[in-house]
Amino acid sequence: MFDYAPYLVAVLLIGFLLSLAVHIMREYERAVVFTLGRFSGVRGPGLILLVPFVQQLVRVDLRTTVHDVPSQDVISRDNVSVKVNAVIYFRVIEADKAVLAVENFLMATSQLAQTTLRSVLGKHELDEMLAERDKLNADIQEILDSQTDAWGIKVANVEIKHVDIDESMVRAIARQAEAERNRRARIISAEAEQQAAEKLVEAATMLAKIPEAMQLRYLTTLHDIADERNSTIVFPFPLDFLRPFTAPDGKHD
Repeated sequence: MFDYAPYLVAVLLIGFLLSLAVHIMREYERAVVFTLGRFSGVRGPGLILLVPFVQQLVRVDLRTTVHDVPSQDVISRDNVSVKVNAVIYFRVIEADKAVLAVENFLMATSQLAQTTLRSVLGKHELDEMLAERDKLNADIQEILDSQTDAWGIKVANVEIKHVDIDESMVRAIARQAEAERNRRARIISAEAEQQAAEKLVEAATMLAKIPEAMQLRYLTTLHDIADERNSTIVFPFPLDFLRPFTAPDGKHD
């Protein structure tokens, strides 16, 4: 059995070399290959062969990565302190750039997302942060995508998850919202009064043009009162009948 030792060593050595030479890349993976330390191309997916000890590879995942941006302290343009966190979706589209252009593209993208989030939101007021999230998401995504393009990374989407406000600020916003509702209610009431006054003026003008119309309106009103079966009926008395008695110095028209 001792005579088979050299063959066994040879088999083990060949197996070891094959393990270093043969690599299988999945469909979503790419291999960035270096030959004696120099970049020599991107390979995959499938079976690839490398020269042991001469060529090395770096695996790069091309699937979309979901990264949760930690909560950031942001001071809005109207000097309100808030805590904001977000989530970004990005993927590698050029594996060679992701390895050669930046040391750790995951960490670099994360740090860039944090600084961009603070920078963009700091230019807007609190109301805009709460009401215009879609616009802010698009602005942040555009800035990130333009800066990560040199790293071979495509930022697909950015979503602001939470905007946390201090309790005292929440109460202040509630008071502001209540005041705004009261203001709108008063404006609506005033507009209703204005419209009613305009309609009354139109009706009075129309009745003044045709005296018989006033008499018909008077009779219609009496009919409506009678239908309600009231025990008391109030008859309107024209003030013109009293003018002869109220004229100064007893002078009658």
